[in-house]
Amino acid sequence: MRNIRWQFLIAIGGMILVIGLLLGQSPDVDNATPLPVRGGSYSEALVGQIVRLNPVLDFFNQVDRDIDRLLFTGLVRFDTRGQPVPDLAESWAVSADATLYTFTLRSNALWHDGAPVTADDVIFTFSKLQDADFPGPADLHSLWQQINIVKLSDLTVQFQLPEPYAPFFDYVALGLLPDHLLRGVSAADLIDHPFNLEPIGTGPFRLDRFLAQDGEPGGVSLVAFDDFYGQAPYLERVEFRTYPSNQEAMDAYLAGAVQGISQLDISTLATALQTPGLDVHATMLPRVSVVFLNLRHPEKAFFTDKRIRQALLLATNRQWIVDQLLDGQGVLAAGPILPWSWAFAAELEPAPFDPGQAERLLDAAGWVLPTGAAPGAAEYVRSKDEVPLAFELLHASDPLHTQAAQALQTNWAAVGVQVTLVPVDGEALLSEHLQPRDYQAALTDLNLSRYPDPDPYPFWHDSQIETGQNYGGFDDRNSSIWLEQARTTPDFGRRADLYASFQHRFQDQVPALLLYYPVHDLALSASIQGVSIGPMFDASDRFNGIAGWYLQARRGVGAESTTSP
Repeated sequence: MRNIRWQFLIAIGGMILVIGLLLGQSPDVDNATPLPVRGGSYSEALVGQIVRLNPVLDFFNQVDRDIDRLLFTGLVRFDTRGQPVPDLAESWAVSADATLYTFTLRSNALWHDGAPVTADDVIFTFSKLQDADFPGPADLHSLWQQINIVKLSDLTVQFQLPEPYAPFFDYVALGLLPDHLLRGVSAADLIDHPFNLEPIGTGPFRLDRFLAQDGEPGGVSLVAFDDFYGQAPYLERVEFRTYPSNQEAMDAYLAGAVQGISQLDISTLATALQTPGLDVHATMLPRVSVVFLNLRHPEKAFFTDKRIRQALLLATNRQWIVDQLLDGQGVLAAGPILPWSWAFAAELEPAPFDPGQAERLLDAAGWVLPTGAAPGAAEYVRSKDEVPLAFELLHASDPLHTQAAQALQTNWAAVGVQVTLVPVDGEALLSEHLQPRDYQAALTDLNLSRYPDPDPYPFWHDSQIETGQNYGGFDDRNSSIWLEQARTTPDFGRRADLYASFQHRFQDQVPALLLYYPVHDLALSASIQGVSIGPMFDASDRFNGIAGWYLQARRGVGAESTTSP
């Protein structure tokens, strides 16, 4: 893939790749350096529709979140490893027991209408998540109802939590709303409020106008906000145009209507890679394809033997799935924490494809093949005490999950494990099977978007077995203790140590089969310079470095780069 740019870093074995150190040491006839200057406009195709430009209401619409990323900012943002860094808050303090979080706002932060940002804005914004009629995620509403928000001064606000909770930074990165414009408006009233189409934020760009298409909003035009508190962007304008499909977004680029495409699927990726002057940027999404095994199923007690689980993973040709079904757009999963996270255990490596070792484990566990049975034959099924090593695998009925399930079935049949495939509706898989624990094995995807803190507690802690998200019933006291301790200490170093212990334990116990992390591909015209897209915790994270994007430059020698105030 000649013009694909892999811009995420996976720390494996402590290796660090340093590019360009010797460049300045070599003779250069023309040592003039291009210096970005302000000017120019960037336009991007989004797939979907604009609904409400409001960070409190954009949880279920990626198009809204993409635009909101440039219009609004929160108390903190996150670096490429998922650690919080200052944004609207210039500093903060966390109590030793991780129950008090105190934030001090920047004194130079302004709303797009020129009003100063104050603690009242913080209180108003997060009080909407506490409202009984908050229309967002129920678990988010439940969390905020337990938190007391106190104004300590015009620029200082404190969040008082009922118990220690180290991942709390995830929840204060939400873009703020202006109290001076919305005071008295309830969460329910916000849904149809004119503000959603006339947003006033604190971000590096402000709304200029909507772009009409067939009488409906077909996009927006944003202009740089001159009084932004952070690094001023080089781009003077950013336009977003919406399209109903990936193919129509690609067609818009080919027709010269846009300079970038927010996402590519397998079919449009092939076109993009063959289009001169179009750079494809690839990074991993915070998702993982996984096979849950019901460790508490009364008829499939063999799942409780870790040798069976280890054998299933070793017998799975995950690289074939990535290469053949995803066209290479995936990375083999090494563990339950994303590999670009600050908490990832760098020494972990993905389990190999080793069907020979899988067979030896099954032999050692007492599961034997019938005498004379040949691979590929219907009777080539292991058994123990007259019980066959067989189970049902549920999967979403879409083409990708169906083909992946068929690949698993073939892989496991080769080592004597019989699998019956059961296609179900994608939404029903969660509500009718995983949540009530009514399944034997299930192929699905875990979406970890929007929350950079790795906190694996909800999926793997023993308290979540009955009614939480520990769908497989993983009951391991050592793991649970580490997860408890890691979410109650604010010390990142201590948390990383605890999570490393958990990840090694997970790799040994294999409570579920982690397959791959999917890759997110987007495309920008090669005319857009200064683009650096790192790992993403949400697709809108591609704009984290937009201040450095530029279209115009002048020649100069040894000039210093722009710094933020």
